[in-house]
Amino acid sequence: MDPMHTFLAVQDIYTDYTAAVDNNDWDAWADLFLETCEYKVQPRENFERGFPLATMWFLSRGMLRDRGYGIKETLFHDPYYQRHIVSAPRILSAEDGVIVSEANYAVFRTKLDGESTVFNVGRYLDRLRTTEDGLRFEQRFCIYDSEMIPNSMIYPI
Repeated sequence: MDPMHTFLAVQDIYTDYTAAVDNNDWDAWADLFLETCEYKVQPRENFERGFPLATMWFLSRGMLRDRGYGIKETLFHDPYYQRHIVSAPRILSAEDGVIVSEANYAVFRTKLDGESTVFNVGRYLDRLRTTEDGLRFEQRFCIYDSEMIPNSMIYPI
């Protein structure tokens, strides 16, 4: 792909990802990943120091589907809405059907009986692979800036 088509393809999967998580469509969210994949939500300090501790860490599409099922069927929590604001992607490399990219994000949380607040801010660091179905995440690291998260993190970032 030429640079403009690469940029637009990455922007498309970022938009699909955001729509899936903001609309609680956990099946669509999982479908954006390869069968063997890595999804990690991790504080910036741990990422930069190479520490493995992460808030969420899934190693396959099956694990992502389990999280989606848990959110819908088994986890008891105070429900809230998420809304993502994601910057334009920065393409770091694109070779042999593999794209490495990053983007900044901010996630706002709105509890049903409250006002909207900033929930999580950081950057995505992604490895995307071209498939017959378009780009899919082989790896998505959500590296958040603060070491603290309010209460708990139920939904993926």
